[in-house]
Amino acid sequence: MKYVAIVDDDYRLRELIRQELIDEGVEPIVCPNGQALLDLLNQRSVDLILLDLMMPTMDGMTCLKCLQDRSNLVPVLVVTAFNEDSKRAEAKALGACEFILKPDLFELIPELLKRYL
Repeated sequence: MKYVAIVDDDYRLRELIRQELIDEGVEPIVCPNGQALLDLLNQRSVDLILLDLMMPTMDGMTCLKCLQDRSNLVPVLVVTAFNEDSKRAEAKALGACEFILKPDLFELIPELLKRYL
């Protein structure tokens, strides 16, 4: 079984992504912010991370920096509503494999899962 962490503070969106991943045959694990993801990774491994940028407690960029400090080898796909070139460049510099706009995510999920799992 492949495990995908969904890191987003929006409960409704997390649930929509969670259901889509289940439909694709992978096991989703939900985290409401970056700190919850780091806590999760201290206890278990995941195969892919879908990471929002704007969240309380720990945002996505801070989380990416922490993952980079840990020498994270798990692919991280930034999923955000903000289409800013500066954010895209910063996320890529911090190790994100992809920078995906939220409206495009659902049509891309099957392709992304094939590519990164």
